[in-house]
Amino acid sequence: MKKIVLLLLLSLVALSCSSGKKSTSTNKKSVTIDAESIKKSMEYLASDELAGRATGTEGIEKAAQYIENYFKEHNIKPYFETYRDSFNFNSITGYNIVGLIEGNDANLKDEYIILGGHYDHIGQGTEVNGDIIANGANDDASGTIAAMEIGRYFSNSKSNKRSILITLYSAEEMGLRGSGHLAERLKSIGLDAYTMINFEMIGVPRAEGLAMAYMSGYERSNFAPTLNRYADDEVIGFFPKAKEFKLFFRSDNYPFFKELNIPAHAISTFDFTNYDYYHHVDDEADKMDYGHMAKFINKMLPALEGMMNAATKEVTLNDE
Repeated sequence: MKKIVLLLLLSLVALSCSSGKKSTSTNKKSVTIDAESIKKSMEYLASDELAGRATGTEGIEKAAQYIENYFKEHNIKPYFETYRDSFNFNSITGYNIVGLIEGNDANLKDEYIILGGHYDHIGQGTEVNGDIIANGANDDASGTIAAMEIGRYFSNSKSNKRSILITLYSAEEMGLRGSGHLAERLKSIGLDAYTMINFEMIGVPRAEGLAMAYMSGYERSNFAPTLNRYADDEVIGFFPKAKEFKLFFRSDNYPFFKELNIPAHAISTFDFTNYDYYHHVDDEADKMDYGHMAKFINKMLPALEGMMNAATKEVTLNDE
């Protein structure tokens, strides 16, 4: 009898160990969007080594390589043959960087969510204390990094039913040329694009009592209330001056609205009152609020996941 009991106990222990191993092998490694990860990318992309990331320069080439390596490291695949979507204008060659995170639903993965930001800047600015490099930390290394970090999260979690394009543009500062080229190219191949979000200057927090961020063209679609519902918080608010400043037409969301006729907006936490260094040589990495950036990105994750996994395309354009 004792031998039988002993054998049963040994069998239970073996089963328990086997179950534990199976559980460990199937659990996905969790991803945390933290301030240190953001800071690491920011301190390179907004460093003097990149000399302000003007399109067509050695500095922006270094930025492009950094983003490509980030995509490779985190298993974000090229959407085209390579990560680069190349275009030419005025004897300058520019590169958008385009990564793909395929959706996990057989019926929805052919619908695409486009997330992006521009990784170029103006290169040089008015000299201050001998400094002429316009590092472009808030504008728009911050938005570039937000898109990269969100891409890393979904590439790891594989929780997106629809497919995601992480699209980072050059030549925004030269008239939205990079995003314009990519939007036209995606239209020409018949991409089933659902929505587009452009992250534009999210490196500094807004004043206490205001919504964390605002969306350009707020009234043009039901995007903001949809995201807020999934976030269970008012992450995206209404900014009255956005229309006055014509922000909807001034950033990389606009070409996607124009070419693909989809809800396409820029999200920002910079509201012209909370940061003095727009297109200034002091727009540097050490002036970014990394805790705020991490909080904003983490708030966006459930909002985006809810929207991209809904059974139907619930985000729609409003009648103008």
